Amino acid sequence: MSSWFEQPWFWPALAVVIGLPVLLIVLTELGAVLTRRANPAAKIVRLLRNFVVPLAALFVLLSQVSYLNVDATWSRVVATLLGFVVILVLLSSLNVALFSTAKRGTWRRRMPSIFVDIVRLVLILVSLALLFTWVWNVDVGGLFTALGVTSIVIGLALQQAAGSVVTGLLLLFEQPFQLGDWLEVDGTRGQVIEVNWRAVHVDTHAGVLIIPTASLAGSTFTNLSKISGVHTAQVEVPFSTDDAPQEVLALLRRVGGDLPDVPKGMKASALPLGGARYSVTIPVRSPAEEEETVGLFLVWLWYAARRAGLHLDGDLTDDYATPERLADSLARVASSLQLSTETAAGLVSRARLERYGSGEILQRAGALPDGMRVIISGTGRLSIPLSDGALLRIAQLGERDLLGLTAITRGVTTATAVAITDVTVVVLSTELLDELVSGNPALARQIGDALDNRGKQAKAALEAAGLAQPLSALVA
Repeated sequence: MSSWFEQPWFWPALAVVIGLPVLLIVLTELGAVLTRRANPAAKIVRLLRNFVVPLAALFVLLSQVSYLNVDATWSRVVATLLGFVVILVLLSSLNVALFSTAKRGTWRRRMPSIFVDIVRLVLILVSLALLFTWVWNVDVGGLFTALGVTSIVIGLALQQAAGSVVTGLLLLFEQPFQLGDWLEVDGTRGQVIEVNWRAVHVDTHAGVLIIPTASLAGSTFTNLSKISGVHTAQVEVPFSTDDAPQEVLALLRRVGGDLPDVPKGMKASALPLGGARYSVTIPVRSPAEEEETVGLFLVWLWYAARRAGLHLDGDLTDDYATPERLADSLARVASSLQLSTETAAGLVSRARLERYGSGEILQRAGALPDGMRVIISGTGRLSIPLSDGALLRIAQLGERDLLGLTAITRGVTTATAVAITDVTVVVLSTELLDELVSGNPALARQIGDALDNRGKQAKAALEAAGLAQPLSALVA
């Protein structure tokens, strides 16, 4: 009798006993690393660890029963399961290598998922047929012949329907649009939110428009996301015929240019249409921002038109800036301005009341202020521009805070103020401010102290941000 290590089953069994634990440990660690890195290959490693390696070890052990002259059906069953899992691993590896890691703009990224699924299904069927032929000695030639004949019959019966499906699939293969693109189809504009082999789903904000791919392939549509150049939002606004056109045009361009979604370096344009109507064109970064941008523009225009005394929509019914409300506002801030009650009451005919909407610019850096503004209600944010164009916040503004302090020195402002909420201010013109300061040294000292305090706030903000940037002597 030969020794036990000379038995034909010894070395395969030894390979399983030693190799199986080692492979499981290596694959476990490799899978953990790939999972932490969000690598798509982690799924393949898990298939190898949980199915391929254990089934391969079981197949090696069961294959040794042939030496014992017993039925080897279980070996074939395990071989079939192992072959199926190996097919999945190979297809998954092919998918990761070709599509999951594809760069944007390549043909692999543009390949519609429906084509990938069809090819995957065909490969699985062919691989299973070969697997059953090798393991079970099954003749699958007749099966493929029957499937071919059946396909021809079904294709002839469904020729028209199949033609529509193929047309839609060809459209998807060409990929004239992708998920997230904006389309305009028959005057309807919306964003593509889903694409499948049957239909394209477009969100129009009034509902989801479902367009069959075959219909879309046979019609003309515009992909707004692939327009060369900048996107624009257009809106028409009416004013009164009593409003000077140049004043209206300047207002429209200024308000449109201050909108946050306008790309850097771009400006809004405005043209008269006649009949006191004006067209405004606002550049935006994408069609998705058009609706929100137009809405914000109309809100800000309402405030700006009333501050300018212009008749938006042909009507100026601003019953907010009344003499009574202005007198009450001046009385509230008289002590903050070192003014007596009588002096504050005498300013009603010379001061004015202004309102700003949330997000509007109260004061722009680099501008020469037309007067000093005192906040009556609301909150704002004071920031200084940095060399890279960003804004560094230095203070929050609230009731009785002052803006446009450099009006007294005839200097340009070095800080930008933006309304956080709706803000109401009392405006004291430069001429009026000169008169008040000349007869009120306490007010002059207060303005000087406010200028010094703004400079200290700006310096502290720069130091906190770790920035070294020279400041003007005055920050207001």
